[in-house]
Amino acid sequence: MSKPKVLLTRKWPQAAEERAREQFNVHLNDDDHKMSVDELKTAMQNYDAVCPTVSDFLIDADILGVENRKCKILANFGVGFNNIDTDAAKAAGVVVTNTPGVLTDCTADIAMTLLLMVARRAGEGERLVRTKQWDGWRPTHMLSTKVTGKKLGFIGFGRIAQAVAHKAHHGFDMEISFYDPYPPPAEVIGKYNARQCDSVEEVLRNSDFVTLHCPGGGSNTNLLNAERLGMMQKHAFLINTARGDVVDEPALVKALKDGVIAGAGLDVFAREPKVTEDLLSMENVVLFPHLGSATTETRVAMGMCSLDNVEAFFNGEEPPNRVA
Repeated sequence: MSKPKVLLTRKWPQAAEERAREQFNVHLNDDDHKMSVDELKTAMQNYDAVCPTVSDFLIDADILGVENRKCKILANFGVGFNNIDTDAAKAAGVVVTNTPGVLTDCTADIAMTLLLMVARRAGEGERLVRTKQWDGWRPTHMLSTKVTGKKLGFIGFGRIAQAVAHKAHHGFDMEISFYDPYPPPAEVIGKYNARQCDSVEEVLRNSDFVTLHCPGGGSNTNLLNAERLGMMQKHAFLINTARGDVVDEPALVKALKDGVIAGAGLDVFAREPKVTEDLLSMENVVLFPHLGSATTETRVAMGMCSLDNVEAFFNGEEPPNRVA
């Protein structure tokens, strides 16, 4: 029996690509270019499985609806899958999977890094040293915000959020509150002595730091708009390692400029890799290039998880991480 034909839309870590070569008739993206819509349409016609990523063009009804489509499964490389129109995939009879779990800790580490950096003005301080503008220690220089013991509010309280809560509560004695329409069991909430809120607004009004851990797209697009940003405390900071479109970037810029909130730490953006220009010059913002899962260990594990889904599908089994 011939091996399934599989396309990886971007370059993967070596160990994951080697496994793909061993198991499948795989096509690799050796120059790591972003595939065009036409290339993705062709891929639908030529491959049994396509393994896309969040940086690809949206795989929508137009791409899935090509004539003579061969692709039967989209095994996404990533836990988020808003780069795939899952309704269109269901309508076309194409299975969609993701890679949850394996990137939990590393993404949580990045959320805490952003929180600490923006609170303690670390990015601003490093730039001061690198540009040789630092003129020595003095009692009032670069005063910042204490993190230990502060109130940390979560929008969304899934795996990654819980990992952040563990680090923040047990490592920094932070008080945890959250809003999630699908909350975890009481025993999970109890691990962090967390307070469950009835709304997004309740979290915003009562937190020194707000961290986003909800899906992007759909009704969550611009969830943090001007009105909700205005509900945050003036000394509060916003952290986003979820999806860029959850935050209304122009509204965030205005809130930062007007002192509505104190600062922000962002790993994701609404129009990646484009970043709203005004954010680039703001000292009270820390900006990362989507580093949440960017460790060798995690990215290899994500590739392996994606391939596990493909393997199970073509073995006639239910893929372990099916989302559509």
